[in-house]
Amino acid sequence: MKILIVEDEELAVKKLQKTLEAVDASAEIVGITDSIKSSVEWLQENTPPDLILMDIELADGQSFEIFNLTEVKSPVIFTTSYDEYALKAFKVNSVDYLLKPIQKEELQAAISKFNKLNPSNADISIDSLVKELQQKLQPKEFRKRFLVKHAQKLVSIEVGEIAYFYSDGRLNFFKTTDNRKFVVDYTMDELQEMLDPEKFFRISRSFYVSISSVDKIDDYFGNRLVLGLKPAVDKEALVSREKVTEFKKWMGK
Repeated sequence: MKILIVEDEELAVKKLQKTLEAVDASAEIVGITDSIKSSVEWLQENTPPDLILMDIELADGQSFEIFNLTEVKSPVIFTTSYDEYALKAFKVNSVDYLLKPIQKEELQAAISKFNKLNPSNADISIDSLVKELQQKLQPKEFRKRFLVKHAQKLVSIEVGEIAYFYSDGRLNFFKTTDNRKFVVDYTMDELQEMLDPEKFFRISRSFYVSISSVDKIDDYFGNRLVLGLKPAVDKEALVSREKVTEFKKWMGK
């Protein structure tokens, strides 16, 4: 199998070469490029390799630009340092990606996957994955403020002023850090698309908390957690059992 490596970190290249040797002794590295420019030139001047291992972030930009500048006829495994949760959806695609540092078992599984690919579908798979990755990795615009009713008026509340969102089963509310309470005209599922997941976490079906509002965390029966929030809330803020592990990771970032 002839392989092109597109990677701008020398240590990453050496590790990838060593891992490839351990995974497939017949693998032949026919080229190593470290930028969009050099990759485009290599692809235009050489026979398409059987497989390309391509880092997403290169010194002169994201490697997606390569696909805009020249035809890529080979299957691609993307490599990336991006968080697994940001890209986990792409494991279902016929074109794979690997997280750095790349593990032997994962590379072996990815190459095995490519060996089973129908070459005639490779271009379609690559185009589809590139578009999805570009959309996923573009900085997302999250809600900056909410327009809410207050004493017969409409007032604009900055998201940074909001401590948490919660539901009483009929209406959805949020409380601000200075303990003002407002009705919000969005469902919890809609709020999930609007709120920055770095700053807000959905601890249950009826609660979204900001990281700055969590004042205390205690164990609770049923393998759950109960949160002490600031300002105080008039119902229990419980982290559901299936959310506990993810919540702990979020709090520890």
